[in-house]
Amino acid sequence: MLTPLGWGTAAGSVLLYAAGWWLGYPEPAVLAVAGLAAVGAAALWTLPRPKLEVGREIAPARVERGEPAVGVLHVTNRGRGVRGLSAEDAAGSTPVAVDIPRLRPGGGRTVTYRLPTSRRGEIPVGPLRLVRADPLRLARRVREYGAPRVLLVRPRTVRLALLPSGRAHHLEGPTSDRSPAGTATFHALREYVIGDELRHIHWKSSARTGTLMVRQLVDASLPTTTVVLEARPGSWPEPDDFELAVDAAASVAAGAASASFPVRILTGDGQVADTRGGPDDVEVLLDRLTSVQTREGPRSAVDAVRRVRPGGSLVVITPDAAEFGRIAAVRSRFDRIVVLRVRPREPAAAPPGVQIVDFTDLEGLAEAWRRLGSAR
Repeated sequence: MLTPLGWGTAAGSVLLYAAGWWLGYPEPAVLAVAGLAAVGAAALWTLPRPKLEVGREIAPARVERGEPAVGVLHVTNRGRGVRGLSAEDAAGSTPVAVDIPRLRPGGGRTVTYRLPTSRRGEIPVGPLRLVRADPLRLARRVREYGAPRVLLVRPRTVRLALLPSGRAHHLEGPTSDRSPAGTATFHALREYVIGDELRHIHWKSSARTGTLMVRQLVDASLPTTTVVLEARPGSWPEPDDFELAVDAAASVAAGAASASFPVRILTGDGQVADTRGGPDDVEVLLDRLTSVQTREGPRSAVDAVRRVRPGGSLVVITPDAAEFGRIAAVRSRFDRIVVLRVRPREPAAAPPGVQIVDFTDLEGLAEAWRRLGSAR
């Protein structure tokens, strides 16, 4: 409650009073009493507690990096009338000033303010912190209102077409995973809906759950787009380069998922996401990439590729030409391999069977990607 100045004033007043009493001088004692009285008055000044009810919204709750987002506070006064208040809302580690207008008893106001979206990640917003201090800054009381919410600042994306893997019968997109019969590959169990074939009902699970459950079968021949993102901090001396690399990974993954093809995302730590494709999976992929950060580890991202199912396209996002040897070693496991290099410092020769795309921004990636698809 007391500020460092308040604690210093109180301690100094006690010492001054003791010195005056010990030496027999009344003047120091009078000054000490005045100092203690000032500290006590400051504490009483900050004692009143505004009875506020605060509701919070974030619009929208998910944005791409750099897009606008606003915080909306619905403030209702449940006590006596309060004058205009200066408060601050927490948006991650960034305080955001919020001015609350004068509120009559029972009155309410809606306050909006911009939220910072320049950095990707899960940003906790709130609670609202109301700071009340005395004029001499001897005491300070902080009260918090409203439950916090989370703003997801996701990677930026650019529209990229599905990268052909080299097998022509895949280019028209998936069909059999949505057909009534499906194929021979089991994917998951789900509840029965009208139109499902009775031969796909899983009777044991239905008896155990009390709900008809059917086997969901998918076409295992659909090529998977495997996106490998180098996330070791030593590979990215510039933080903005890593952010652009995440944007590139999100763009490639979203393009494949939008075409209803399976997508897998890996870093050196392991699997980030594994989806079977579809518009809903785009949201899942972007949410998973929101929390990806650089992390020290003994393995490169390419090493994780050896543990996944082969086939389809492999897209590696790395600035390190030293990784080309590891990439060439897994060439036989994939139909097509593309390496994306973010703002390369020097040219590099592509290993046999590997295509290299250098880019400095997302617009440059989109143009290079278009040429890459048309050249195949």
